[in-house]
Amino acid sequence: MKYARIVFGGAGIWGILILTPLYFLFDRIGRTDPPPITHPGFYYGFVGVALAWQIAFFVIAKDPIRFRPMMIPSVLEKFAWGATVIVLYLQGRISMGDSALGLIDLILGALFLIAFFGIRPLAARA
Repeated sequence: MKYARIVFGGAGIWGILILTPLYFLFDRIGRTDPPPITHPGFYYGFVGVALAWQIAFFVIAKDPIRFRPMMIPSVLEKFAWGATVIVLYLQGRISMGDSALGLIDLILGALFLIAFFGIRPLAARA
Protein backbone atom coordinates (compact mmCIF):
# COMPACT_ATOMS: atom_id res chain seq x y z
CA MET A 1 0.00 0.00 0.00
CA LYS A 2 2.89 2.35 0.70
CA TYR A 3 4.10 1.78 -2.87
CA ALA A 4 0.70 2.81 -4.29
CA ARG A 5 0.64 5.94 -2.14
CA ILE A 6 4.09 6.99 -3.33
CA VAL A 7 3.42 6.21 -7.01
CA PHE A 8 0.03 7.93 -7.21
CA GLY A 9 1.07 10.86 -5.04
CA GLY A 10 4.26 11.33 -7.05
CA ALA A 11 2.33 11.11 -10.32
CA GLY A 12 -0.09 13.77 -9.07
CA ILE A 13 2.75 16.13 -8.13
CA TRP A 14 4.55 15.50 -11.43
CA GLY A 15 1.37 16.15 -13.41
CA ILE A 16 0.55 19.40 -11.62
CA LEU A 17 4.10 20.66 -12.19
CA ILE A 18 4.06 19.75 -15.88
CA LEU A 19 0.49 20.72 -16.76
CA THR A 20 -0.18 23.95 -14.86
CA PRO A 21 2.28 26.06 -16.91
CA LEU A 22 0.38 25.08 -20.07
CA TYR A 23 -2.36 27.54 -19.05
CA PHE A 24 0.14 30.33 -19.59
CA LEU A 25 1.96 29.02 -22.68
CA PHE A 26 -0.83 28.96 -25.28
CA ASP A 27 0.56 31.76 -27.49
CA ARG A 28 4.21 30.86 -26.91
CA ILE A 29 3.67 27.27 -28.09
CA GLY A 30 2.27 28.58 -31.36
CA ARG A 31 5.32 30.81 -31.86
CA THR A 32 8.04 28.33 -30.89
CA ASP A 33 6.45 25.22 -32.38
CA PRO A 34 4.33 26.38 -35.35
CA PRO A 35 1.68 26.29 -36.55
CA PRO A 36 -0.25 28.23 -33.92
CA ILE A 37 -2.93 26.38 -32.00
CA THR A 38 -6.24 27.04 -33.75
CA HIS A 39 -8.68 25.43 -31.31
CA PRO A 40 -8.19 26.95 -27.85
CA GLY A 41 -11.19 25.07 -26.47
CA PHE A 42 -9.54 21.72 -27.21
CA TYR A 43 -6.22 22.93 -25.82
CA TYR A 44 -7.58 24.31 -22.55
CA GLY A 45 -10.03 21.42 -22.29
CA PHE A 46 -7.16 18.94 -22.50
CA VAL A 47 -5.21 20.80 -19.82
CA GLY A 48 -8.25 21.00 -17.53
CA VAL A 49 -9.14 17.32 -17.86
CA ALA A 50 -5.53 16.29 -17.40
CA LEU A 51 -5.29 18.42 -14.23
CA ALA A 52 -8.48 16.85 -12.92
CA TRP A 53 -6.82 13.44 -13.25
CA GLN A 54 -3.94 14.66 -11.10
CA ILE A 55 -6.44 15.34 -8.32
CA ALA A 56 -7.81 11.81 -8.82
CA PHE A 57 -4.28 10.49 -8.35
CA PHE A 58 -4.06 12.34 -5.01
CA VAL A 59 -7.39 10.81 -3.95
CA ILE A 60 -6.13 7.33 -4.84
CA ALA A 61 -2.88 7.98 -2.98
CA LYS A 62 -4.81 8.93 0.14
CA ASP A 63 -6.60 5.55 0.34
CA PRO A 64 -5.33 3.08 -2.29
CA ILE A 65 -7.37 0.15 -0.98
CA ARG A 66 -10.67 2.02 -1.10
CA PHE A 67 -9.98 3.59 -4.49
CA ARG A 68 -8.33 0.55 -6.09
CA PRO A 69 -11.03 0.38 -8.83
CA MET A 70 -10.02 3.92 -9.91
CA MET A 71 -6.55 2.60 -10.70
CA ILE A 72 -7.93 0.93 -13.83
CA PRO A 73 -9.02 4.17 -15.56
CA SER A 74 -5.81 5.76 -14.27
CA VAL A 75 -3.79 3.14 -16.14
CA LEU A 76 -5.91 3.71 -19.26
CA GLU A 77 -5.38 7.48 -18.99
CA LYS A 78 -1.60 7.00 -18.92
CA PHE A 79 -1.47 4.36 -21.65
CA ALA A 80 -3.84 6.29 -23.95
CA TRP A 81 -1.61 9.36 -23.91
CA GLY A 82 1.60 7.33 -24.14
CA ALA A 83 0.32 5.32 -27.12
CA THR A 84 -0.91 8.48 -28.84
CA VAL A 85 2.48 10.11 -28.51
CA ILE A 86 4.24 7.04 -29.93
CA VAL A 87 1.93 6.98 -32.95
CA LEU A 88 2.37 10.71 -33.55
CA TYR A 89 6.14 10.39 -33.31
CA LEU A 90 6.22 7.43 -35.72
CA GLN A 91 4.13 9.49 -38.16
CA GLY A 92 6.65 12.32 -37.90
CA ARG A 93 4.05 14.68 -36.44
CA ILE A 94 5.86 15.45 -33.16
CA SER A 95 9.49 15.75 -32.12
CA MET A 96 11.50 13.35 -29.97
CA GLY A 97 11.39 15.90 -27.13
CA ASP A 98 7.61 16.03 -27.20
CA SER A 99 7.40 12.25 -27.26
CA ALA A 100 9.57 11.94 -24.14
CA LEU A 101 6.71 13.17 -21.95
CA GLY A 102 4.48 10.48 -23.42
CA LEU A 103 7.06 7.85 -22.56
CA ILE A 104 7.00 9.05 -18.96
CA ASP A 105 3.25 8.45 -18.97
CA LEU A 106 3.80 4.89 -20.22
CA ILE A 107 6.20 4.29 -17.33
CA LEU A 108 3.70 5.75 -14.86
CA GLY A 109 0.97 3.54 -16.36
CA ALA A 110 3.15 0.48 -15.76
CA LEU A 111 3.80 1.60 -12.18
CA PHE A 112 0.05 2.07 -11.71
CA LEU A 113 -0.52 -1.51 -12.93
CA ILE A 114 2.02 -2.80 -10.43
CA ALA A 115 0.19 -0.90 -7.68
CA PHE A 116 -3.17 -2.28 -8.82
CA PHE A 117 -2.01 -5.90 -8.72
CA GLY A 118 -0.07 -5.35 -5.52
CA ILE A 119 -3.17 -4.41 -3.51
CA ARG A 120 -5.81 -6.95 -2.61
CA PRO A 121 -9.39 -5.76 -3.11
CA LEU A 122 -11.45 -4.84 -0.02
CA ALA A 123 -13.68 -7.91 -0.45
CA ALA A 124 -10.64 -10.21 -0.30
CA ARG A 125 -9.55 -8.68 3.01
CA ALA A 126 -12.68 -9.71 4.92
